[in-house]
Amino acid sequence: MKNHLGVGLGLLLAPLACSHIPFLNRSNTAGIEVPSRVAAQFPASWKFAPGRTATFAPNGIVAANHKPAAEAGAEILRAGGNAVDAAVATAFALAVSFPEAGNLGGGGFMVIRMADGRTAALDYRETAPAAATRNMYLDAAGNSTDGSLVGRLSSGIPAAVAGLAEAQRKYGSMSLAQVLAPAIRLAEDGVVIDSVYRALLLDYRRRIGSYAGETVFFPGGDAPAVGATLKLPELAATLKLIARDGPRAFYEGVIADQIVAEMTRDCEEPKPGVVVPSLRRCGIITKKDLAGYKPEWRHPIRTTYRGYALLTMPPSSSGGITVSQTLNILEGFDSMPPFGSVRYKHLLRESLQRAFIDRNTALADPAFTQIPLVRLTSKTYAQGLRKTIHPVQARPAPTAAEAMREGMETTPHSVVDKWGNAVSVTTTLNSLFGNGVYIRGAGFFMNNTMDDFAAKPGTANQFGLVQGEQNAVAAHKRPLSAMSPTIVLDPRGELFLLVGGRGGPRIITSVAQIIINVIDHRMSLADAMAAPRIHHQWLPDSTYYERGGLTPEIISSLDSSGHRMNPTNGVGINAAIMRVKGGWEGMDDPRSRGGAAGY
Repeated sequence: MKNHLGVGLGLLLAPLACSHIPFLNRSNTAGIEVPSRVAAQFPASWKFAPGRTATFAPNGIVAANHKPAAEAGAEILRAGGNAVDAAVATAFALAVSFPEAGNLGGGGFMVIRMADGRTAALDYRETAPAAATRNMYLDAAGNSTDGSLVGRLSSGIPAAVAGLAEAQRKYGSMSLAQVLAPAIRLAEDGVVIDSVYRALLLDYRRRIGSYAGETVFFPGGDAPAVGATLKLPELAATLKLIARDGPRAFYEGVIADQIVAEMTRDCEEPKPGVVVPSLRRCGIITKKDLAGYKPEWRHPIRTTYRGYALLTMPPSSSGGITVSQTLNILEGFDSMPPFGSVRYKHLLRESLQRAFIDRNTALADPAFTQIPLVRLTSKTYAQGLRKTIHPVQARPAPTAAEAMREGMETTPHSVVDKWGNAVSVTTTLNSLFGNGVYIRGAGFFMNNTMDDFAAKPGTANQFGLVQGEQNAVAAHKRPLSAMSPTIVLDPRGELFLLVGGRGGPRIITSVAQIIINVIDHRMSLADAMAAPRIHHQWLPDSTYYERGGLTPEIISSLDSSGHRMNPTNGVGINAAIMRVKGGWEGMDDPRSRGGAAGY
């Protein structure tokens, strides 16, 4: 093993090395220093070639997982709106054009950094209904059921409308009606169906077809043909009500009535000792639950990495702490090994493992659990964890768990305006199309965010995450999330990078790696986004790598040192913006079909 690893750390480093050169400063037209970039080198087997270009805009830009939504945000920027206006417009547009993840029936997180230095984090995560109980998803024998994943019982209280309206109220410069206008027009005029959209609908036909969405998305018994236009008049009417009456229309008015009616339609209350099929279980969201929902303003987590400052999301998101902790551990190494090398992947995996152990055992809704935030994000604590990393040997996980599932269930977007205001947003229904429950008359899908709780502490959820009692189900509680909207400032305190992702716990690993790619490996934004990634989340005890992203020799070396390498189709889908000479570059992940739009 020792000789084999010697080859891995020597000869095998060179072919994939991204040249590591000293920091060079160049000034853009505004006199702000812009670090030079270094050409990346990827394996020949990797599906994305280095050297691509991102979308450039000299003034303001929006990057999102769907181009029509990014264009809606850019429309608001061109009309004189600020970054918050555009971020809210983009989020509502995603509910129309990207219904598998964009939503009115889910929730999310937002990190804001205004040009005058003000910062804020908005937690508009769904909460458990008042009738929720710890063991509500267990059968009579104490075994987990699928009730937290499919059917009406899996929905938390939808939070997106309340959160977006609150951000607009506090930091926006336009009216809610103005920023909703692009989404309303998009719903009325329709979204053009491409091959990816049609294939996705067909993949999720059973989930969608179990509820009222079948008539909308499968007219005549089939998904719309490629090139067809799908109009959403019910959703347009809902958006108009929100534009006219504000969030009260959603949480207290006719839309609230529609949500509650759907919770009890064609379902059965479970009898003691009898397992009712999930699709027939009643939901428990009431009008009182809806009227009582409130988003929470929080202080962003602020940490540093090699002189750069990170502003990211605190709990009930785990993303900010886990990204920060991973980077804190890595920062103690004088420099990162070359990109793609055995040692780089080893150190990254070991740092992720230690951060995810704390993530899965210590983090939860801060209203229910005392979070040791200062300790978990401290450099001293990271130093202690770093000392436990063996130079070449992977540390095995304490126990095993079932295999990690794959999915891309959230959707991020980032916005920068011409004044330098910046917003990073991530929103979700949890699973694609949530639980499939479609609110008839209102035109949107409900979330299945209740699965982000530990339905049975100590057992894996849909992402293979094994979480503790601190994240058990409780009334009014926010489930732990992996969403990681992040803003990075350069060593001078100037806005530098915005990034967020989708993909459950892989959000955390992908966001961290993009930051490392840009800061340590000096990649361009396009290369940093396209670069192959790995993922480790403590349990299951495997290191997942994107197919084609590592050479067989590198995989063999890592395997021989205890990394238990497993291929996967993808590690995260991200949207990001970076400052460059003369303006901004923005892009959606090449693994997706979105894009950026600016002016």
